[in-house]
Amino acid sequence: MDQVHQQMTQELNEQQARIDALYYCRHGAKENCDCRKPRPGMITRAAEELGLSIPHSYVVGDRYSDMESGFQAGARTVFVKTGYGLGEWTWRSKEWPRQPDWVAENLQEAVGWILGQPR
Repeated sequence: MDQVHQQMTQELNEQQARIDALYYCRHGAKENCDCRKPRPGMITRAAEELGLSIPHSYVVGDRYSDMESGFQAGARTVFVKTGYGLGEWTWRSKEWPRQPDWVAENLQEAVGWILGQPR
């Protein structure tokens, strides 16, 4: 996980993007913790630690569980079709009980849409 985070941070830094913190759940499904998606624990923790307004924040992800975490926390959601996204979108999106606020082809398009939203 540390290698993935280092690579991601480096690539984003090269594009003048900054990561303030990285969060992930270390628990197994049977542990029934609040931080394992689709529960909102990681989002609420980040908001508390970083002084964020969840209703003014966005959850970007490539799985429906990412969207569900955002819904439960009260954030806006953006689904990206990269990573697992295209398969999830193609085969499962019609079954989702709630649709994301926006669907983007990739992270760059997601960022562009977010930056264009009223604040």
